[in-house]
Amino acid sequence: MAKQQFAMVIDSSKCIDCKGCVISCKVANKVPEGFSRNWIKASVPAFSMGPRTRTHFQPGACMHCDTPTCVQACPTGATYKDAETGIVEIDNSLCIGCGNCIPACPYGARFRNTAIRKADKCDYCPERRAAGLLPACVDTCPTKARVFGDINNPDSEVSRMLSRNKGKVIKIVNAQTDTKPNMYYIGETAPTDWTTAAVVPASMTVMKEVSPLIKGIVGLSGLGVLAMLGRQFLAGSSDSHEPEHHDEEARHD
Repeated sequence: MAKQQFAMVIDSSKCIDCKGCVISCKVANKVPEGFSRNWIKASVPAFSMGPRTRTHFQPGACMHCDTPTCVQACPTGATYKDAETGIVEIDNSLCIGCGNCIPACPYGARFRNTAIRKADKCDYCPERRAAGLLPACVDTCPTKARVFGDINNPDSEVSRMLSRNKGKVIKIVNAQTDTKPNMYYIGETAPTDWTTAAVVPASMTVMKEVSPLIKGIVGLSGLGVLAMLGRQFLAGSSDSHEPEHHDEEARHD
């Protein structure tokens, strides 16, 4: 059976900019004032279109990417992509609040939570999911613009929506940093040019690249230490018998 990949499929043409999703998320997840885990972006209307001029609203949040640069930027392993759910998680017990992951996200989905002094972002409301409920933003949306589920499950609504809209699915991707996001917009959406290139500290990039080598060196060093201890043990055992051997020779003399 395929592993899960929880994702959002969004029909942004249904969004009316009521901000219900933003507010419900803040309440459900106790997000500090001045911050938000999700958002609604608005396009700039083309007034040259006359009567057809309108503003398009685009809901968004963490994209729970397949190749998340935030994971690459984290020095402690606090940020990781869960192998079972596909959700990009933050382990607060490991997060040191360094902020490396914040500019590493092309979508600006992360912030430093001032209440807990840790990195914070959308996690699809795990407490609600454990209780059999949808994430707060999905549950609250009056027009059902946001749909949540496992896109790897062909029987899920999100999977069926993607199948029905083949060729009409849009992903918001930064040209310099394609993190393979798992947020899908069907039909049309705008704006699409608001992302930024991911900024991962060079030190972290080097560390990730040499990590296997370092582990190998540490492993070899460990083997070397064990070998040395083994030699000392054998030498010690041999030395402990030598005095007895000499005493026996002395008695024969």
